[in-house]
Amino acid sequence: MVNLFNVEAIESVKPVVLMIVVQSIYAVVNIMLKMVTNDGSSLSVLIAYRFVFSTAFTVPFALFFERKSLRNLTGTVLFQAFLCGLFGGSLQQILYVKSLALVSATYTITMLNLIPAITYLLVVSLRMEKPNLGTLAGKAKLMGTLSGICGAMILTLYKGKKLFNFSVHIDLLEKYVTSTTHHSHAGSHVCGLMLALGTAFSFSLWYITQSKMSENFPWHYSIAALTSIMGAIQSFIFALCTERDRSLWKLEWNLRLLTAASAGILASGLCFVLLAWCVGMKGPLYVSAFNPLLLVLVAFISSLLLNEYITVGSLTGATLIVCGLYMLLWGKSKEAREVDNMNEIVSAKDSIQCDSIPIANSSLTCIQKEHDKKIPIVASGVSLNGNNTLGKIQQLNI
Repeated sequence: MVNLFNVEAIESVKPVVLMIVVQSIYAVVNIMLKMVTNDGSSLSVLIAYRFVFSTAFTVPFALFFERKSLRNLTGTVLFQAFLCGLFGGSLQQILYVKSLALVSATYTITMLNLIPAITYLLVVSLRMEKPNLGTLAGKAKLMGTLSGICGAMILTLYKGKKLFNFSVHIDLLEKYVTSTTHHSHAGSHVCGLMLALGTAFSFSLWYITQSKMSENFPWHYSIAALTSIMGAIQSFIFALCTERDRSLWKLEWNLRLLTAASAGILASGLCFVLLAWCVGMKGPLYVSAFNPLLLVLVAFISSLLLNEYITVGSLTGATLIVCGLYMLLWGKSKEAREVDNMNEIVSAKDSIQCDSIPIANSSLTCIQKEHDKKIPIVASGVSLNGNNTLGKIQQLNI
């Protein structure tokens, strides 16, 4: 009995531990990216090497676990993979590291918590989902979206006075500052946050494209491998067009190589595997609920080691964005529960109808079953299996 209890306790704690590990890896990689953007490194070359490392990590997983997926590669799948590589790879990362070069990592991560709200606006605009404003869940999603937008506006337009930091009088950025480093001023602050907002839009388009791709190509490791391959090709072409200096392409044993390898192998490789396990155990809403933990970790590490301050504007904006995120997730969770309840009612109704029909009339029973299957069931604009576009939101592949 004790052993059984221990096993159940371990199984219940495992997803929490995995998500904390994932968010910790993302936080460390983000701080490393911030340090590299300050030392004058070529950001486009850094992104290209990141996807090379990511491809080297994900392709063996796809070949080992999902070799049969190669038979289902079609022109449509490859085109969708190209879009995933663009929105979830090259373009998204270019916008992201450019944003890190202009503003602190805390601001950038805060803006990325708008991804669920932006995805909601896009899927409603494209009529992929119904807003259902007459329901409590629909109102919660709308209020969460508006709260996130207000938080983003405050974060962009208002800084306020410095409140506090946890500095230990260590500023790692000073060691990597060069003459080409962007200096902080009002223009660069707004521009950096606009780039972070563009990153969030790119993520949202990636999620929508990936959800469509997974309908015809349901192999997650293979999708990750294809995205990494396409991202590597696109980022290399972009880097070759923008960086003609060969010295910028040399890899040395320094922070640049460590950052590219960590971002590719850990953030884009290992974390994807861990997230796939967590989604399989608890679902996408559970994974999305841990997004604010990344914000807390990055804010703490930036304050501790990069001598960054928490301001009135950043604290207010971040609070509104995180509250909006949880309101939206609550609305999605309530919709999913309503769909599950309706499915149970329909299943119970089907079993009662089948039990009431005499065995002698087996042909009529079959006809009745076929008729019931054809009856459309609409519940809050969500598909019966819960696989709506916004519900498929996965963790940031930063």
